[in-house]
Amino acid sequence: MKINIYYGGRGLLDDPTLYVINKMQEVLQELRVQVERYDIHEHKNSISTLPQTFKEADGIILATTVEWLGIGGYMQQFLDACWLYGDKEKIKNLYMQPVVMSTTYGEREAEVTLANAWDILGGLPCDGLCAYVDDLVSFEMNGTYSTLIEKKAEGLYRTISQKMKGFPTSNQAVTESVLRTRQLELTPQETEQLSKYVADDTYVKKQKEDIEELASMFKDMLGQGDEEETKDYLVEFRSHFVKPQDDFNAIYQFRIQDKKQPLVIKIQGGELTCDYMGTEEPDGENVDVYAKLTPEVMEKIIAGRMTFQGAFMTGEMTAKGNFKTLRMLDQIFIF
Repeated sequence: MKINIYYGGRGLLDDPTLYVINKMQEVLQELRVQVERYDIHEHKNSISTLPQTFKEADGIILATTVEWLGIGGYMQQFLDACWLYGDKEKIKNLYMQPVVMSTTYGEREAEVTLANAWDILGGLPCDGLCAYVDDLVSFEMNGTYSTLIEKKAEGLYRTISQKMKGFPTSNQAVTESVLRTRQLELTPQETEQLSKYVADDTYVKKQKEDIEELASMFKDMLGQGDEEETKDYLVEFRSHFVKPQDDFNAIYQFRIQDKKQPLVIKIQGGELTCDYMGTEEPDGENVDVYAKLTPEVMEKIIAGRMTFQGAFMTGEMTAKGNFKTLRMLDQIFIF
């Protein structure tokens, strides 16, 4: 018989869970059980591969310490890895005994959490052990507590050796009908290989670099689309331009919502220059009129259903600058 112990605490010297699992390990070894222990905090960079250690085990002990709230991060990551990368067929026949020591409130809730998690994974939970420890020295010196720990270890041994079965639970029913892992249909061997890839920092880093490269490529592709967008309204303005007097010179800048660059219209010597430019003032010159509007308002103006002056008067277009020059827009662009 082989039993694995997975310790999810931080490995502190005064952690009562360490005393309990050391005691249980001694008892199991006296019963000629092969015991292998995994301190999860020492495998924090390869937690996703730990479920593969279930292969030769007949049962496991999940041991953790409640220091302030719940089962702790390392144990939670380990259970996540069991759900994502564990061999469910192996887990189905694997007994699990939860061991939870607490230095604050919540040891019973943590024990139930571990039992429920293993139940949902499809495994076989056993009677667990939980306790509140205020003074570790007093706890270790108490002969009654030591006997209880030994009995729990012996109980796990008997449960596994006799292959005891339990009653069906609602967790199992919910798992079968509702909680389904949304992942590719992988064989246990493929799942094991995937867990190794996830734990490989070099592989993960390479994947991130590939994703960034793809993202950059798509941005470039989208950038081509942005170039096409910067041609919006240019044809309409150029085709509806009515040449003013030669002494009329003006620069208009339109800030159109959702457009990255402003539309700049420059009239000098009766000639029109119309294009999307950067955020800087065109050619270093002062802009006579700044206007801000939405694409819908611009569409109405170009379609002839609204004038620039009307949009300004109704508040659908805001503007600042020379208002005499603003009024000239409806004279030099007849839509």
